Amino acid sequence: MELASFLGRALFVSVFLLSAWQEFNDFGEDGGRSAKSLKPKFNAFVNHVTTHTGQQLPPVDMKILVAAAIALKGIGGLLFVFGSTLGAYLLLLHQAVATPILYDFYNYDVDRKEFGQLFSKFTQSLALLGALLFFIGMKNSRKHGRQLRKKAPKAKAN
Repeated sequence: MELASFLGRALFVSVFLLSAWQEFNDFGEDGGRSAKSLKPKFNAFVNHVTTHTGQQLPPVDMKILVAAAIALKGIGGLLFVFGSTLGAYLLLLHQAVATPILYDFYNYDVDRKEFGQLFSKFTQSLALLGALLFFIGMKNSRKHGRQLRKKAPKAKAN
């Protein structure tokens, strides 16, 4: 059972580690292709947030944003492989921040081809979020179950 669990975590996290490795190799002085493709999506997200909330988000350098994504995916992925909830939380943070920015289907009409593609990727990302939440929940329920068993009083032999 432990081997199957480890293999499952390794396969799950391969998506994040391979992505982080690719972005790291392409990083360069300007943040690489990831920073270039992220900039218009991030600006659209900032405009969307500003329009709907009236709050102005602070400016962010795309190179720093890409470096943070690489760190979250890389460190979180490595920790997650070994069953760490901290790794799951790091991956969860990455997914929660990156998903609405990268897969901005809400900026397109339903009739456009981009809407379908982005919505499909958005729902896949939500599935990854759900799997991470499931993992965290299972880890917490196991810890809670052990604590309950330890606190149960033993019957006296008298």
